[in-house]
Amino acid sequence: MDNRPLFQPRWSWGPLAFCTLLPIALLCFWLWPFGQILFLTFDEWLFRSLNTPLADNAVWRWIWTVGSLRPFDIVVGLILLALLIKGDWVFKAVQVRQAFFGFFVSLLLLVVVRALFSKWVDASGWQHDSPSIVFDDAVRLSQYYPHLEEHWELKDRSSKSFPGDHASVLLLWALFMSLFSRRLVQALAIWALATLFMLPRLVAGAHWGQDDYVGGLGMAVLALGWTVHTPLAAKASAALVRWTAPLFRLLGKLPLIGRMSVIRGA
Repeated sequence: MDNRPLFQPRWSWGPLAFCTLLPIALLCFWLWPFGQILFLTFDEWLFRSLNTPLADNAVWRWIWTVGSLRPFDIVVGLILLALLIKGDWVFKAVQVRQAFFGFFVSLLLLVVVRALFSKWVDASGWQHDSPSIVFDDAVRLSQYYPHLEEHWELKDRSSKSFPGDHASVLLLWALFMSLFSRRLVQALAIWALATLFMLPRLVAGAHWGQDDYVGGLGMAVLALGWTVHTPLAAKASAALVRWTAPLFRLLGKLPLIGRMSVIRGA
């Protein structure tokens, strides 16, 4: 049985430098006037390509409306969690618990990065409205389904759309899983799911593309780099595995739940 630690308690300076410099480079290019023109041109085309067809197809509109509801985020979260803790897919069964806690630590760091970066964005005046607010002819799902907007919070607009926090979580999951994937088909499936689950906000106009591929990606790369390529993931996941061992032993006695890889393996 392979019981080697999933994370190594050392500083990987090359990958860490890349994960630190890439978000800085993305932000600098985004702030550069010529880069901003390129982003806005591409994002307007992307938004209109995704949003305009909603006006003519009720079934298509309903599909993306469901995907834009807040409760659907719970469904997405459960799918991502299920794939993360599925033994012998990306992670070996005995490594699943380490992987779960390693991702959990990355997610906590992402929350910190998101809070600090958002304050910087607001203070610097870089914030902007979402495309559904900017364009008068945008198809607004909340106008088609006001009852869903009232009861379930239909996410189709934002006065502070940068950076894309929803996308940052999806991208962090995709980057984390890809880092350990062993086959091309795994990586393709991971990124296909991440892209699919990012689309509802883009189709509905709650975010520009740059909110995701600049803001969301930058935060995800930074959080992942400072978790996995430093001793943080190794030490924190090992401590969490050790501290929660009694709880998992109790859960292991439960029917069905006890058969899960995250419960059995350590």
